[in-house]
Amino acid sequence: MRRSLKIVIIGNFDFSNNLHHATIMSIEHSARVVGVEVDCYWLRIQEAIQIKESKLIEYDGIWVAPDTYENSIELQQIMHIIMQTSIPLFITGGAFPYFIEEIVATYKLNVLESKVISQNLIKDELLQKIEVEPISHNLKILYGDRPRTELTNSRFSIYPAILGPLSKIAIDIEAVNQYDDPEIVSLKSRPFCVATMCIPQICSSVDTPHPLINAFINFMFQLSRGIQPN
Repeated sequence: MRRSLKIVIIGNFDFSNNLHHATIMSIEHSARVVGVEVDCYWLRIQEAIQIKESKLIEYDGIWVAPDTYENSIELQQIMHIIMQTSIPLFITGGAFPYFIEEIVATYKLNVLESKVISQNLIKDELLQKIEVEPISHNLKILYGDRPRTELTNSRFSIYPAILGPLSKIAIDIEAVNQYDDPEIVSLKSRPFCVATMCIPQICSSVDTPHPLINAFINFMFQLSRGIQPN
């Protein structure tokens, strides 16, 4: 009997937060496409800080949910913990800068201790449309080699002095937005470690599951079957 995939979603689940409901629904949409059952487990921020790597590796994937992260120190600690694993990782929305900060620290790319990334450029974190232009081969395949309109309440800009060495050494820029800022990035050294400023789960539906989420679920599914995804 084929087992279900287990995804741990890091974030303080809020019944009134539509983004959290969209996260769960989008997983269900993509699971149907892939043909697998997926069990989701929400892990609150305070719990995530204390979790051990031995517990995390029980899951097939980690998703850091979109949220208003008021305690940046706690989220940076969590990002450090999950980056010690090799589990497929998907980051959407407001956690994007903490991912970038962790990568910069890990690779010691900020010897001058200058600013790494801007504050959120979207006031009041209201949802806005963003044009996502795929530039990597893999994302062009996923997106059908054409721009895609996404929604987001998070927009950040990585400072040029950091972006140069960061993209050369540590990350691949998968897509940019209309402001020429990296919108979707992946870590070179880790299979399916993807972070995006946009919130793809909002644009997912039963009829048209989001391609990024399809890829995340399919990657975990292939690994669970002992197949190394491309």
